Amino acid sequence: MTGTDQKNALCDTVSRSQTIPRPGLIKAIGQVTSGNMLEMYDFMVFGYYAGDIGRAFFPSGNAQAELMLSFATFGAGFLMRPLGALILGAYVDRLGRRRGLILTLTLMAIGTITLALTPGYDRIGIFAPLIVLCGRLIQGFSAGVEVGSSSVYLSEIATEKNRGFVVSFQSASIQLAVVVAAAVGFGLTSWLGTKAMSEWGWRLPLLFGCLIVPVLLFLRRNLQETAAFEAEKNHPDLREIFTTLRINWRLGGIGVLTAVMSTVSFYVLTAYTPAYGSRILKLDRLDSLFVTLCVGLVNCLLVPAFGALSDRIGRRVLLKGATILAICSAYPLMHWLVAAPDMGRLMAAEIWLAVLYSAYNGAAIAWLTEIVPPRIRTTGFSFAYSLATCIGGFSPTVCTWLINITDNRAMPAIWLSVAAVCGLVAAFIARPYREMEVHGNS
Repeated sequence: MTGTDQKNALCDTVSRSQTIPRPGLIKAIGQVTSGNMLEMYDFMVFGYYAGDIGRAFFPSGNAQAELMLSFATFGAGFLMRPLGALILGAYVDRLGRRRGLILTLTLMAIGTITLALTPGYDRIGIFAPLIVLCGRLIQGFSAGVEVGSSSVYLSEIATEKNRGFVVSFQSASIQLAVVVAAAVGFGLTSWLGTKAMSEWGWRLPLLFGCLIVPVLLFLRRNLQETAAFEAEKNHPDLREIFTTLRINWRLGGIGVLTAVMSTVSFYVLTAYTPAYGSRILKLDRLDSLFVTLCVGLVNCLLVPAFGALSDRIGRRVLLKGATILAICSAYPLMHWLVAAPDMGRLMAAEIWLAVLYSAYNGAAIAWLTEIVPPRIRTTGFSFAYSLATCIGGFSPTVCTWLINITDNRAMPAIWLSVAAVCGLVAAFIARPYREMEVHGNS
């Protein structure tokens, strides 16, 4: 480590040691994670109603083709994430965590409004899918740094002893978004009926997301900058950030492998479950939404619990244990499910996988903030996570494609197992950027 790195490390450690009173910490967590929740809420709504969105904007007369095109558009937003991570991440590392959190929320709102208000293909023809695609690309660009900036903010306001627990609320907020989106969908479907939801009702959850944007912007405008950021007198410019990323490319690769397990598991268990249950397993749509709601609840409760556990026993123990169990159990479990699909089996399979996801993610997000060089923490974290999300975000598309070419409805388990292998490899080879930040978690 160079003298400059040692100076930055010392400055970062000192600033991180500054404690925030519990009421202030709880308020800051709520302000940060609320916007993150909205981002994932919008993504979940798109995933839940992918078939209906496909019919509205990509009509072809073939339900499977419409679903594939819809999921491909869903995935296209993830291709913009690395670009957003670099550009917006550099903005955050240069000008501040608070400013970045406000900017990403604004861009996210633009993408959501675009999808909610664009007329269907029957009204404006080819312009409909093009506008929707642009909206998804804007959402993807903003999302490229949303997870990174919120995770880094939480990491920098936490103490050495509770960092895993505090940072885990970033993941918990995502799970809360799953619960809210599934609950809204469940309620609207029960009230309006499946036909009305398919024809126009799917727009209502998106409009609900648009209505709460002003509230979230108000909350984030009152955020305080982190002590860790303010302690650095000279912040990196774009050239230094790119140079540091290039020098630490191996570390970036480890970050991608770590995040692949997280992103693939998340999108298979949440965004894909409603379509998988109703269209692949031929179960009732309400049953599939209810299972997804339960998965979100389990994750929302367990991720912080496992985050706190990682502060006690170490991140690596949970990372290894969760990935090994996923590799061993995913395919047998899915094979059992598809042999005689019903709501009970779908619930049991999803809940078990949700527990493994919670154990992994409770440690993984805090771990990622600890292996990235401090001066480019937001950019480094966001870029690695965004590259992984380019893989994980296409999970619904990949799973649908694997089932189509193999005629095996258990194939999503293979995709999950591949992701778990990536996470296991990363857990064995990763090391915190600075030994002083391990806190006994090695």
